[in-house]
Amino acid sequence: MITILVVDDDKEIANLISLYLENDGYRVLRCGNGREALKLMEEQEVNLMVLDIMMPEVDGLEVCRRVREHSTLPILMLSAKAEDMDKVLGLMTGADDYMIKPFNPMEMSARIKSLLRRSFRYNTEGKATTRPDILQIHSLEINKITHTVTVNDSPLSLTSREFDILHLLANHPGRVFRADEIFQRVWKEDCYVANNTVMVHICNLREKLEKKLGYKLIQTVWGVGYRVEE
Repeated sequence: MITILVVDDDKEIANLISLYLENDGYRVLRCGNGREALKLMEEQEVNLMVLDIMMPEVDGLEVCRRVREHSTLPILMLSAKAEDMDKVLGLMTGADDYMIKPFNPMEMSARIKSLLRRSFRYNTEGKATTRPDILQIHSLEINKITHTVTVNDSPLSLTSREFDILHLLANHPGRVFRADEIFQRVWKEDCYVANNTVMVHICNLREKLEKKLGYKLIQTVWGVGYRVEE
């Protein structure tokens, strides 16, 4: 059975979410703060997390950061604030989707089903359940050990930097990476020239991928960064 962890200090909202999810056939766990959620994650297997931002002790953004250090489980983040920066912060922290309170429970249910489908497809096709050295998104295969990329078994020639950027983005589908974050992770240097350097490499990488795939794999989130969508 699929297990969903609901983390919200508002008991009425947590109960409402849990009721709808249980009616959809999910097993639901509940926590009232971030510290309790992190502890529970160590003790039980969770398939998806519904996570409120504003909570006592450890807030939702910090929980998301810590979870992303060791897990790619889908995270749907909730907030009572509607400002765009809240959404940007949530997605940059590693959340997969975002909803503003008050929300339609039926819309939440639909979004959760979509996140679970994507997660299941990734886990059955990608590195999580098959070979840990290979990532696969549809016809694209990225081999970390041999440092090679193929599309429909046809090799794609990439530079070392292009490969590292692609592997970083593909290893976290849906997550938005800022240009300076990509620079730090790939070049492992200070990021004072990150924006132009990363932009050039992303443009070259995107052009090579589109010629082989026939569609745009790497998406630009304007004013934020880049992500790979399955």
